[in-house]
Amino acid sequence: MRGVTIFFFMKKVYEKPVINRINVGFANKVSGKAYYSSRVRDNIDGVPVEELVQKFGSPLFVFSERRLREKFRNFRRAFETRYPNVEFTWSYKTNYLKAICAILHQEGETAEVVSEFEYEKARRLGIPGEQIVFNGPYKPVPALERAILEGARINVDTFEELADIEEIAQKLGQKVKVGIRINMDTGIKPQWSRFGFNLESGQAEDAVKRIASSQWLELNGLHCHMGTFILDPRAYEIEVQKMVKFAYHIEDNYGYKIEYLDIGGGFPSKNRLKGIYLPPEVAVPDIEEYAERITTALLENLRPGDFPKLIVEAGRAIVDEAGFLITTVYATKRLPNGYKGYVLDAGVNILFTAFWYNFKVEVDRPLRGTPEPSVLYGPLCMNIDVINDLEYLPPLPRGTRLILSPVGAYNTTQWMQFIRYRPNVVLIDLEGKVHLIREAEDIEDIERRERLPEHLKLN
Repeated sequence: MRGVTIFFFMKKVYEKPVINRINVGFANKVSGKAYYSSRVRDNIDGVPVEELVQKFGSPLFVFSERRLREKFRNFRRAFETRYPNVEFTWSYKTNYLKAICAILHQEGETAEVVSEFEYEKARRLGIPGEQIVFNGPYKPVPALERAILEGARINVDTFEELADIEEIAQKLGQKVKVGIRINMDTGIKPQWSRFGFNLESGQAEDAVKRIASSQWLELNGLHCHMGTFILDPRAYEIEVQKMVKFAYHIEDNYGYKIEYLDIGGGFPSKNRLKGIYLPPEVAVPDIEEYAERITTALLENLRPGDFPKLIVEAGRAIVDEAGFLITTVYATKRLPNGYKGYVLDAGVNILFTAFWYNFKVEVDRPLRGTPEPSVLYGPLCMNIDVINDLEYLPPLPRGTRLILSPVGAYNTTQWMQFIRYRPNVVLIDLEGKVHLIREAEDIEDIERRERLPEHLKLN
C-alpha cells in the first residue's frame, strides 16, 4: 500500500504492579537519584573497577595498601602520643594473607597468633620467635615446645597448659617465662568467660599460685581480650584499671614483676553492625577515644615511674576498611513482599561477615530509576545466602558491578570452599600497580589431597 507506514512495536515484559511502603526519614534537599549518584565508585585507588574485573574476574577481593598503611599509622599515633611504651601486634586470624601481614610488619607490628598454623605462617614470613605473641585456648605440646625454644611470648589459657609448659621446661632444663590470660566483668555482654582465668572468682590468682609453686615457671605478663567489635571505650578503661590493680597485687604478694599488659583487641571498624541503625560514622567511636580512655587509665593507676609495656592487638580496626569486594549482578526477581531481589556472583561462602554487617553498597556507574527496597542474594543454593537483607537501590541491570565495603577483616580467613571456587585477591600498591596476592582456586586445588580407591574408579 502506497503512502502507508506500518509501525512494529516490541511487546514489553509484563511485571505485576506492587505497592511498597514508603519509609520517611529525615528531610533531604536532594532527590533519590541525586543521593544515589554519591554512591557511585568506578575505581579503587585510581584503578577502574571494570579494568580490574576484565583482568582478574568477578567476584574479586581488592585491598588498598595506601588505606592499610594509613589506618595503622593513625592507630599507632593515637597511642604513642599518649603513652611511652607501646607494642602493636598484628592479629593473624583477622587476615593472614602474606602480603597483608608483610605490610603491617614493615610498619613495625609484631605477630599475634592463636594456633601452630598461624605461628608457622609468621615464622615463614621471617618474624623471629621473640616477636610473636602466642595466644589461644588450644596449644599442642609440640607447638608450645617450639615457641619456648624460639623465645615467643606465651599467654597461658588453662591449668592444663601450665602443666604442659612446666613439663617442657623441666625437660629442657630451663625456667620459662609466661603470661596468663584473664577474663573479667567490664560491662560487656556476653562476657568471654570461656577464655583464660576469671579474675572475680579468684581463679586468676589460683593460676598465679600454681606458677609460684613451680621452680620451672615465672610470671611476667597479663593478657585480656574482652570480646569483639566493642563500641564502648569505657570497657577498656575498666579493663586496664583491673589489670593494673591485679598486677600490683601479684608484685606485692608473689614477687613477680609484670613486664607487660596485653589488653587484646576487639576495636571496631567503620562498618554497619546488624541491629545498629545509626551510621558507622556516628555509632563507632574514633580510635582517639579508645586510646585516650586506655592510656589515661594506665597513667592514673600506675605507680610513679612505672611504665610496663602496653600491648595492643590490632586487627579489624586496621584492615577492614582497606578491603573491597567487587561482585556482579547476575539476575533479578520480584519477591512476594514486593522487594526487588538480586542474585550476585558472590555469597556468604566468601563473605562470611555478611552475617554480622550491612555493608556499604556502591555501584560502578550512575543509574536511573527510583531506589526501592532490595535484597542482595549470593549464588549458593542455600536460603541463608543473603549478603544484605534490605538495601534501597535503583534498578540494577544485569552485569552491574557492585562494590561492597568494608570487607578486609575475617573474610579471607573464614571463607569456605563451598559449591564454588574462592576468587582472586589483589593488592593495589602505593603507585597504583595491581598485584595478584592470592590466585583463584580451580578443580586441581580442590582435588589435590583427595584419594580414590582403585575399586571405586569409574574409568
